[in-house]
Amino acid sequence: MTSLKMILTGAAIIASTSLAFADERYSPIKDETVLKECGACHMAFQPQMLPKRSWGKIMTTLSDHFGEDASLDDKTTQQITNYLVENAADSGWYSGKMMRGVHDDWTPMRITELPYWIREHKKEVPERAWNDPKVKSKANCTACHRYAKSGNYDDD
Repeated sequence: MTSLKMILTGAAIIASTSLAFADERYSPIKDETVLKECGACHMAFQPQMLPKRSWGKIMTTLSDHFGEDASLDDKTTQQITNYLVENAADSGWYSGKMMRGVHDDWTPMRITELPYWIREHKKEVPERAWNDPKVKSKANCTACHRYAKSGNYDDD
């Protein structure tokens, strides 16, 4: 094999490995207000996990945020909303795997409702795992994904 072929073959292997590994990664949250306010009660989820319309609705219904009053002042609410919407799954060039099966007429309110999330967890997580006291909830990503807070959901 020529040197050039060896280099190109090696580069292709590295690229395909990197892409497979990167498939379970999202950009870490860089906004300190989002980290502080959202992370006060649960892990702050990466905005790429829901579409703009979902983040918009979540942020306008904070007085009943999944059964809790998570109301914030208007300035903080607007700052968090802007960050989430600007970095949502359907913003810019990246529509991402989380948007697969999410039609324009549907505003999912939970990441765990998304077809991609359901497919990934149905094939890898036995139903009994959700009853484990260490897991507690399908929204407790860090129970299985140690580096979820930094955007890495690789569980291997």
